[in-house]
Amino acid sequence: MTGQHESDQPISPFLARFHADLFRVSMALASQAVLWRTLNSASFSDPWPPIFNSIVEKSFWLLAALVLSSSSLAYLFKCIFYFDVVKAEFLDRWRVNYFFAPWIAAILLLQCLLPNRYDRWRGSGWEGIKFLNWGHLNSAISRAFWCAFTMPILLLEVKIYGQWFTKGKRFLSTVANPSTHISLIGNFVAAQAAARLALLELSLFLFAVGIVHYVVVFVTLYQRLPYNDSFPAQLRPASFLSIAAPSMASVAWASLTGDFGSGCKMLHFLSLFLFTLLVVRPVLFVKAMKKFNAAWWAYVFPVSVLALSSAEYAKEVPTVVAEALRRAMSMISLAMTMALILLTVVHRKTFFSGDRFPGSPSQTKVLPVTSPPKSIQDNDSDAVLPL
Repeated sequence: MTGQHESDQPISPFLARFHADLFRVSMALASQAVLWRTLNSASFSDPWPPIFNSIVEKSFWLLAALVLSSSSLAYLFKCIFYFDVVKAEFLDRWRVNYFFAPWIAAILLLQCLLPNRYDRWRGSGWEGIKFLNWGHLNSAISRAFWCAFTMPILLLEVKIYGQWFTKGKRFLSTVANPSTHISLIGNFVAAQAAARLALLELSLFLFAVGIVHYVVVFVTLYQRLPYNDSFPAQLRPASFLSIAAPSMASVAWASLTGDFGSGCKMLHFLSLFLFTLLVVRPVLFVKAMKKFNAAWWAYVFPVSVLALSSAEYAKEVPTVVAEALRRAMSMISLAMTMALILLTVVHRKTFFSGDRFPGSPSQTKVLPVTSPPKSIQDNDSDAVLPL
């Protein structure tokens, strides 16, 4: 509007406010479907009937598929009508990692359609119910879907990892943040699905790329470099993504090798240790929890994947402690997901507001990253993310 001050900008349209980080919701819901699929296909001694696991799995699968398809359609229209905003998101050091999220969610949903050796409810009076007795995709169709969902992950990695490794506009030391783990998780999710589809060489390739880069990112974040240390308090829930990478890696390696061996156990124990480090410091998340925003969904996926690795560990080591941990993590992840679904419905206007994260939708520029030391700036003018 003419004569309007810049500080009184009108509210941006819905598509401009639909950011890539909202894909975290479908990723979280899909992880719940995979978790309860695993619990449904194993002989755990739970106090609830086996049919409960199947109902929860199918419900989350349908909800995740609905959210993923609607979110993908909305973002497709955003790419058409607000390409400048999409480009700005891709240049943002936080939001660029969420471009992996829809493909991760799609691969997780695909895994729920792969056949298991048995389901606990089969042979009972519930077997004839179509809602429970879903069909499975055959091998050729499953592999075709896997290739379609994995290719975008590889293309994004070639672009982003290439700039980490060679001279580019995104040095890892300047752009690394907790959400960077999502780009690594994509490797492990795709590797697990490839192993289940008997694509063992491709699975090993994806796992190798993911685990090497995970070590690099882990060390970079652990150093807490002065120009990469600070980020807004409302984004601190993303710190829990550090749990998801080793948990997903342990499950992927178990699918590749056929058992939850020593390597899987070490990765599982690492994720438990990182989970403990975060849980014992709740003060870090007080500011982020004062007002509901979409960043709260960052809790669900890591906890669900940790519950998944706990279930795999409990199958390998059926001790009282392992069973208690599996059951506790499963119930915590379920309660957390249900609570966030309810909060999202109640606070739907806040959920889609434009001031949730750095770089509001009315801005086409990306928030500046804290500048690296002057020595880096002098040696390479492309070392920092352009504004």
